[in-house]
Amino acid sequence: MAGIGEKTAATLLARHGSLHGIQAAAEDPKSSLSKAHRAKLLAAADYIAAAEPVVRVATDAPVTFSTDTDELPLAAGDPVRVAELAAAYGVSSSISRLQSALDQLPGD
Repeated sequence: MAGIGEKTAATLLARHGSLHGIQAAAEDPKSSLSKAHRAKLLAAADYIAAAEPVVRVATDAPVTFSTDTDELPLAAGDPVRVAELAAAYGVSSSISRLQSALDQLPGD
């Protein structure tokens, strides 16, 4: 959303616990939310309401693991296929940021 970057969004989520918590803070003039962030969040209320159901993560999907644990790999098993899918769905930039973040995690 305009004016709230990834780092600020992560900080707000950590501080307020959820998107609904952030929205409640934006609507509460006594909250610790800065005036600038409050104004941006309130101005984007319609966008947030429309975007939330689109970006919500499904928590009830039937998932089977391909390994004995639920530990996720730090790199794609088939990076060429991942690149093809990312390009097809227009998420190449997001996939690149994800891999960059994974690359920064400590290895085993």
